[in-house]
Amino acid sequence: MQVISFHLARADNGVIGVDGQLPWRLPADLKRFKAQTMGKPMIMGRKTFDSFPAPLPGRRHIVLTRDRNWHAEGAEVAHTPAEALALAGPGEVAVIGGAEVFALFTPDRIELTEVHAAPKGDAVVPAFGVEWREVAREDFPEEAGRPAYSFVTLERTG
Repeated sequence: MQVISFHLARADNGVIGVDGQLPWRLPADLKRFKAQTMGKPMIMGRKTFDSFPAPLPGRRHIVLTRDRNWHAEGAEVAHTPAEALALAGPGEVAVIGGAEVFALFTPDRIELTEVHAAPKGDAVVPAFGVEWREVAREDFPEEAGRPAYSFVTLERTG
């Protein structure tokens, strides 16, 4: 059985990225992301894969792309969501973005970092609807020029 989880940081205005990068620097969010995805297959778009300086250690990188000729060291290539899920196999599958990739999957759980800011950006994920309930929240204040943020876990209600 597969369990699909989304892992993302999203600003109050829905922004998740600008020019292929995160519009903030939150070391605690990166540490949480690493802990939650370690040892799991991660499904991502090509732009997300390209935003990493190198493949992230300890995780499989399944890259969803329309380009039939694209390949990169450390990436397993899929051309459809079904292919990506088949490559991932059973167990938890972490979908990590970008916005177009999130729109292609229906998660069972969402691990969300709410960034309490409204930066400019070119990648946006809409708010999650009423079919989600919050099951965990940790709030952190603004500090050292970094915005306040919250770690939130959402589960599907039905």
